[in-house]
Amino acid sequence: MASPHTLTFLFLIFTNLLLFGASSSIDHGYDDFLECLTDQFQRSNSATDIIYTPQNATYASLLLSQNLRPASSLLERPDLIVTPFHVSEIQAAIYCSRMLGLQIRVKSGGHDYEGLSYTSAATPFVIVDMRNFRSVTIDDKEKTARVQVGATLGQLYYTISRKSRTLAFPAGVCPTVGVGGHFSGGGYGMISRKHSIASDHIVDAILINADGKILDRRSMGEDLFWAIRGGGGTSFGIVLEFKVTLVTVPETVTVFNVTRTLEENATEIVHKWQYIADKVDENLLLRLFLNPANSPTTGNRTISASFTSLYQGRTRDVLPIMEEHFPELGLTEEDCIEMSWVESLLFFANIENQTLDVLVDRTPQGGFGSSYFKGKSDYVSAPIPVDGLREIWRFLLEDEGSSLQFSPYGGVLNTFSESETPFPHRRGNIFMIHYGVGWSNLNESQARIDWIRGLYSFMARYVTQNPRAAYFNYRDLDIGRNNQGNTSYDQASVWGLSYFKNNFRRLVRVKTKVDPSNFFRNEQSIPALAS
Repeated sequence: MASPHTLTFLFLIFTNLLLFGASSSIDHGYDDFLECLTDQFQRSNSATDIIYTPQNATYASLLLSQNLRPASSLLERPDLIVTPFHVSEIQAAIYCSRMLGLQIRVKSGGHDYEGLSYTSAATPFVIVDMRNFRSVTIDDKEKTARVQVGATLGQLYYTISRKSRTLAFPAGVCPTVGVGGHFSGGGYGMISRKHSIASDHIVDAILINADGKILDRRSMGEDLFWAIRGGGGTSFGIVLEFKVTLVTVPETVTVFNVTRTLEENATEIVHKWQYIADKVDENLLLRLFLNPANSPTTGNRTISASFTSLYQGRTRDVLPIMEEHFPELGLTEEDCIEMSWVESLLFFANIENQTLDVLVDRTPQGGFGSSYFKGKSDYVSAPIPVDGLREIWRFLLEDEGSSLQFSPYGGVLNTFSESETPFPHRRGNIFMIHYGVGWSNLNESQARIDWIRGLYSFMARYVTQNPRAAYFNYRDLDIGRNNQGNTSYDQASVWGLSYFKNNFRRLVRVKTKVDPSNFFRNEQSIPALAS
């Protein structure tokens, strides 16, 4: 962890970069936009104090994300940020943006891997920040929730827990992730092998289209409703709210985190994990984290393999399952902790020593927001051989800030067809790989990015191909790289097929129908075909 003085220094550097980037586009006409927006607000009796220019003291803080972007990827910053409380204010922002030819970006959380919700290669542009649209309403009898897109996962989980100990929702474990991007891009979590992903549970949505019209599922039609359940929402409009179905979990679940090093046969254990992780009882999700570490016995550098897991049931029931399918790990009763589902979220977010209300805290935990980060993803359909694992260890030992996460598939995920929603990663996948590297010194950016690109290139021989699949919520601008903000179909099809496989073509047809002028766009948005 960096010292407080280092973090302060990095914050000042980042703030200056934000303001420098913003100043370069100040002359692009935000005065006209501000005048238009002010006029529209006066017509609807809206307050103008939700409009922030680069001269406002809070402008830079509104742009801060959960991961800083390295200097090589810092794009232009917005001319204006709007933080609406009312639908009419969003409609006004759309109207003025279209009339003046400004791009619009939509921000609901802050874990945007490539910063596409708050930066742009093209200027001028404005941000609609949905942080004030954060209402969560639970109907425990109907087992549904209405969740506005500015809410966080933690807020959703906390609100569910206040209603029931046995209702849950299958989404990610980081409580500060925003609902808007997470739900519309998929949403994998620790109960996904039993209950699938977040986007599979969306049963209705409210969206504002490029014409400023408010649409629900019935009025938007099934094609558009299909598209925003895994194809990303911001290519098609501004989603305001999702209605989702909740799932039932036991009152008591079991969690464990068992770590093995190379000296404790981690290579052989990880190799065996690949043969059972997608096939064991769907109530059990065995997630695997791989990091460089110091050996507790020798002090030498080694690899730490942590099996961070959840079983929807009691310890007495998971022990025989593990003994039958994965005795190599050596799980014991002492390794297991019983708790409620919502308490398990604190465990997996590494904040288990706090009360449940920490889930509604939007402040990043565990150092996020104070370091730079680059992530990538892959899917694996055949086990990586032992020799391949050893090469991976070599890469990890080269970089102190590196980590890999193996997330198992199988279970109910196998029961969905690839085309049921835009999220296509279903049957045939053993696990998903998340690659990550973090650093705190801005000068290390290029070396760290080169490192993760090198590992990603090496891994091509072990992961899915034609296309090489990737998870949309782990956005990666290296795939079909384009920094011009005017994505062509040929360029987009590279990353489009990686994220969505054959569903990409249907997403393009939907986009062309509902937003033919390509008003809602970013560097990896779904393109509209020219008429």
